[in-house]
Amino acid sequence: MSTLSAWVLSIAGVVLLSVLVELILPSGVMNKYIKGIFAFIIMLVILTPIPKLLNQHINISNFFNSEIIKPDEDYLEQINLDKLSTLQTEIENEIKQKGYKSVKVYISSNIFDNSFKIKNATVDISNLVITSNAEHTNILKIKQQITEIVKNYLSIGEDYIFYEE
Repeated sequence: MSTLSAWVLSIAGVVLLSVLVELILPSGVMNKYIKGIFAFIIMLVILTPIPKLLNQHINISNFFNSEIIKPDEDYLEQINLDKLSTLQTEIENEIKQKGYKSVKVYISSNIFDNSFKIKNATVDISNLVITSNAEHTNILKIKQQITEIVKNYLSIGEDYIFYEE
């Protein structure tokens, strides 16, 4: 007989015994004390296997590395796509506030990975329109301003920011 079935049978036996004793005993003050004693015994029987479980070494890392728990890749992909989209929109809006319209930002990242890490960014300035808010300077200064915005949002180096003209 397995340990679990023996434990369940012992709980059922004690409960059954307590019901029989309660039916046999007359109602009164003594009945209350007997019920209390049986409740205590039932509690002890229920808690009996806990010390055995605590003394065993349970390796939780095997549980998390197994096939039982694994991330939902579709969900991760959607979350990371949403992050990318939000970042791209925020960067493009910041660039627009500086006075440069029609600038597109494309962020490269592995969207299927648990850790969201940005590889690089490509800024498309082929349709760049300079509004009245911006200074009319040369393209190098415009690229520097845009590079600073992208660096601040993505925390990547200038070497990972590419331009399409």
